[in-house]
Amino acid sequence: MTNQQTEQVKLNLLANIDQIIHTPARLMVLTYLYVVESADYVFLMRLTGLTWGNLFTHLTKLEDAGYITIEKTFKGKKPYTIIHLSDQGRNAFREYKKSMKQVLDDLPD
Repeated sequence: MTNQQTEQVKLNLLANIDQIIHTPARLMVLTYLYVVESADYVFLMRLTGLTWGNLFTHLTKLEDAGYITIEKTFKGKKPYTIIHLSDQGRNAFREYKKSMKQVLDDLPD
């Protein structure tokens, strides 16, 4: 493989990065859930600095992609929402992490 072909493969890897995960707000959410597996809505809102509506929009995209599950219950009379990282989300995050590591490791110093 020529140098130009190798560079094209590297660029294709970056072009094919999971755009659902790559958005900064969703990356923050998934990074945290990757470590702890689940968190409540209020905690994620404070952690990310997102508004209720903005976080809801990002969580909906992650849920639609199958990367998280959202469990709505009550604590006493108050609504309580827990977000869980799904197996599909864990696998997608691992692939994202692996792809980004490869792209970054291949950059010259």
